[in-house]
Amino acid sequence: MSSTVDKQENLRTAERLIRAAVLEGGAELVALPELWSCHGLESVYRENAEPVPGPTTEFLSRLARGLRIYLLGGSILEGEPGAERLHNTSTLFAPSGELVAIYRKIHLFDVKVGDREYLESAGMAPGREIVAAKAAGTVLGLTVCYDLRFPELYRILALRGAEVLLVPAAFTLQTGKDHWELLLRARAVENQAYVVAPAQWGRKQDGRWTYGRSMIVDPWGTVLSTCPDRDGYALATLDFEYLERFRREFPALANRRPETYAWE
Repeated sequence: MSSTVDKQENLRTAERLIRAAVLEGGAELVALPELWSCHGLESVYRENAEPVPGPTTEFLSRLARGLRIYLLGGSILEGEPGAERLHNTSTLFAPSGELVAIYRKIHLFDVKVGDREYLESAGMAPGREIVAAKAAGTVLGLTVCYDLRFPELYRILALRGAEVLLVPAAFTLQTGKDHWELLLRARAVENQAYVVAPAQWGRKQDGRWTYGRSMIVDPWGTVLSTCPDRDGYALATLDFEYLERFRREFPALANRRPETYAWE
C-alpha cells in the first residue's frame, strides 16, 4: 500500500487488497505494512491514534473472521487521541477473529538520512517485549521496520521457535534501495526462516518517499515473490516440510556455541 493521512480511504484500500489476496490468490496468511491506516504526515498521527483493542483492530478482526484467515495488521498508532507518546503496534488475528498477539515496536528510527532527520522517539515510546506467536501450525515472530537492523532480535525469535519472521515496514527510499532486500535475505539465511515483509511504497504527503518492494524470502535467502511499485500483493507458498528438512540437514542454529558468546 501507499497509505495516506485519510484513515477511511486506507481502510477501504486495505480491505480491497486483502480480499483480492484471499479470493483471487488463495492466501491463508495476509500481512499489511507499517502504519497502513495512517501514514505520511506526523502532525495528524496523534489525532488518528486509538487504543488496542479499538475500531481499527475490530475492523481487522471482522476481516480475519469473515475470510477465515490469519491476518497481521501491519502496525497502527496505539494510544489515546492526543497522547504525548504513542506506540507503533502490530497485531495478529486468527481465523476466528481472535486477537492472538500484540507487538509494540522496540527499536525507534532516530537517524539522519541525507539531509533529513528522523526522530521517531519524539512521538513514540519503545516496546519492551519480544513476541512470538503460535499461528497457522507454526510460530510467527513479530517485528516492525527498523527492527530489521538488529539481528539479535531475530535470533531470539528463531530460538523461541519462529519459522516465519514478519517485518511490516515503511523503509525510506534512500535506505531501502540499498539495504531492504539485503537485510531481509540476511535475516532469513542466518535464522533459517521465512521472512514476510509488507511495505509502504511511494511519495507521502510530507514529501518523503518510501521504498516499497514488499517481499517474501525463503530460508535459503531466495526471494520468492515481490511487489512492483504500485498497490498489490506478493504471494508465495511457505513449505514447512522443506524448512524442517533444511534445518535438520544444515543445522546452523543447533551448531551455535552460546557458552563462548558472553562479553562484558
